[in-house]
Amino acid sequence: MASQLSLSPVRSPRRGPRLAAALLAAGLLLAGCAGTADRTRSAPGGATSDDNVAGSPDPRGGSAGRSAPEPQTVAPKEIPGLGPKTLAGIPAETDQAVVATGAGKNRNTGTVLVYERDPVTGWEPVSDAWPSHNALRGWTDDHRQGDLRSPIGVFGLTDAGGLLPDPGTRLPYDRGSAFSVSGTGFRGDSLAGSFDYVVAINYNRAPGNTPLDWTRPLGAGKGGGIWFHVDHAGPTQGCVSLPRGRMKELLRLLDPAKKPVAVMGDAESLKR
Repeated sequence: MASQLSLSPVRSPRRGPRLAAALLAAGLLLAGCAGTADRTRSAPGGATSDDNVAGSPDPRGGSAGRSAPEPQTVAPKEIPGLGPKTLAGIPAETDQAVVATGAGKNRNTGTVLVYERDPVTGWEPVSDAWPSHNALRGWTDDHRQGDLRSPIGVFGLTDAGGLLPDPGTRLPYDRGSAFSVSGTGFRGDSLAGSFDYVVAINYNRAPGNTPLDWTRPLGAGKGGGIWFHVDHAGPTQGCVSLPRGRMKELLRLLDPAKKPVAVMGDAESLKR
């Protein structure tokens, strides 16, 4: 029986061509699955001599068999809490902003942060959040003399001064006894020392002059004399006040080459 089984396939003239064709097809199939390996010789270090292997570097740029990765771009950071109108008020050449954010339209407390702009990454804070006071009745878009509100807006910072010696600012600094102040604030707080250090906020004033200059380009009725100054533990008449140590820190941070500005107002107004 074994000899019959071994001889019978050889003598079948009709099955021979089909068997040969099947074997040939199987051989081609096997060659296709391993074709890359058969046509590619290993190079020293495990590399291959075939430059067109999928995923390998293509001398014409990119990688053969897949697209080059798209370049990733990150938008520069904006100052948080500021809306489009407020951001539009910051000059293009400004790289330093002192942001005074009031706790509410009719409130007299808030915080101050100093930001600087990197040409690539955008705005970054360069200070902690400092506690602050502003005018007794809060904030206004239309400041008037004696309204006891601080003006909302973006204003330049170009001039400084005080009763005490310059702590190391790069701004022009006017020292003099005219910065002396006495009396009490709205809550009985002593005003002595409030003007030991000041930075003039360029609301209705002529930049490039001592903070004591009383020129009012918009007229006396629009008020003026709006400063950053030393806090006296109570609300102000229109200025923004900071703890003594923070005022000295602010003076040292401000750099006229960065065209610094004050961005000030209550939180909701600044979001516009």
